[in-house]
Amino acid sequence: MDDNTHSDVIVIGGGAAGLSGALTLARARRSVLVLDDGHPRNAPADGVHGFLSRDGIAPSELVGLGAAEVTGYGATILRTRVTSARPDGAGFVVGTDSGRTFTARRLLVTTGLVDELPDLPGVAPRFGHDVLHCPYCHGWEVRDQPIGVLGTGPFAAHQALLFRQWSDDVTLFLHTAPAPAPDESEQLAARGITVVEGEVAALESSDDRLTGVRLVSGRVVPVRAVTVMPRFTARSDVLTGLGLTTVEHPMGIGTHIETDDRGLTAVPGVWAAGNVTDLLAQVIGAAAAGVMAGAAINADLIADDTRVAVERHRELQQSHVAATGLPERGFAATAGELR
Repeated sequence: MDDNTHSDVIVIGGGAAGLSGALTLARARRSVLVLDDGHPRNAPADGVHGFLSRDGIAPSELVGLGAAEVTGYGATILRTRVTSARPDGAGFVVGTDSGRTFTARRLLVTTGLVDELPDLPGVAPRFGHDVLHCPYCHGWEVRDQPIGVLGTGPFAAHQALLFRQWSDDVTLFLHTAPAPAPDESEQLAARGITVVEGEVAALESSDDRLTGVRLVSGRVVPVRAVTVMPRFTARSDVLTGLGLTTVEHPMGIGTHIETDDRGLTAVPGVWAAGNVTDLLAQVIGAAAAGVMAGAAINADLIADDTRVAVERHRELQQSHVAATGLPERGFAATAGELR
């Protein structure tokens, strides 16, 4: 890539969505460059779950295997941070923190999101271990243990009812969440979920293991896991030069980039896949979205290639008629002439 800075597609972000899109495009014989800064969202997690045939794999191992497959088909992966992206004629220019710039006909944005966690002592250091947010990603690992639900918004009761599937010892700490509605209170009581009023002061740990939730009142409730509901913020700062802006998610859980069902954004030539657009996608869902976007980009490039080929073919037909006086019928250009 040192001597070739132009690609059919630049993929910004090398997680499950980006690598899956790159794999699809590379197998379609497209020149692909993946730019990734090496800081995936799920790096703190003990394992990736719900990914068929790879359940429990370490996030770094999954990315490593995917990167090997992508480069095996001829794509290039560079560890660098993208600092800018802008349209340039029929394509795009992407700048990096190394000072190098790259150009491409199309862009696939898979930059992911940032989990904005509750600002409480003990939350951030344990996130991805015994401080969790997704029952389908981590519920099995904390099954049958005392689980605390840290209430921070209107989905607190819903989250408590979800985690009740994995344990019969669930406590909802209202913290800053609104009091449950009457029907929610009835549901929580029917499922045996304890509701604790009052704000939480901190999470307590011992021997590198979560042990309890300490309230502002000083009371400590023993737990082995705590679930939180972060605010999800799409990583999109680099895309302002493209005219892309994030919008509030319809569920009010964060910001994302809007796309159609195949990942096309409002900017022609720019696709997005994974958590940057689908805030609730698990790893396998992000990977699937990357495949769909990759296929859509290839189809768009085929249409562009065909348009150019038709224009060239017509020019050669006209030149043939002018030079020979013969009719266009029966004219066939060689592959070399069409290039």
